[in-house]
Amino acid sequence: MDGERELRKVTLCLLVKENKILLAMKKRGFGMGKWNGVGGKLKEGESLEDAMLRETQEEISVVPKDYSKIGEIKFFFDGKPEFDQEMHVFVCRDWSGEPAESEEMAPKWFDMKEIPFESMWDDDRVWLPHVLNGRSVDATFLFDDSQKLNNYHIRLYQ
Repeated sequence: MDGERELRKVTLCLLVKENKILLAMKKRGFGMGKWNGVGGKLKEGESLEDAMLRETQEEISVVPKDYSKIGEIKFFFDGKPEFDQEMHVFVCRDWSGEPAESEEMAPKWFDMKEIPFESMWDDDRVWLPHVLNGRSVDATFLFDDSQKLNNYHIRLYQ
C-alpha cells in the first residue's frame, strides 16, 4: 500500500427500509456481475455528498432525502493500482422516486437475512452486516491479483 498516493474517491449509497436493503446488479465496467450498493466516482470539484446524490439518481432514478455517511473504506488491489479507491459509504432511509433499472445497474430489494454475499465483493460480508446493525465503519481491504480478499483491517463505531 502506497500511503503517498492519492486514492480515487468514490461513493456508495445503500437504500434501506424496514428489514430490506436495495442492491443493484452491476451490468458493465468495474464490478460487472456483482450485487452492490449504488455509487461511483466523484467528478472534478464535486463533494462526496453531491457525487452520492448524482450517482444514485443516474443509476437507479432515486433522489436520496434522509441519509447519513456511515463509513470510509479503502481498497487496494495487488498489481492493479488503478482499481485502488477510497469509498465513502452512505445509508439512505428516505428518498423520492422508485428504483428503476439503468444501463449500468439493475436494482432489487433483498431481505436483510438473505443478502446474496456469494454474488458480491468478498469484503461486503465483513463490513455490511455491521453497517446494517447501525454501526459506522473505517476499514481497509487488500485484494490479490485475482480480486479475492487477501487481508483487511476494520474499526467499528457506535
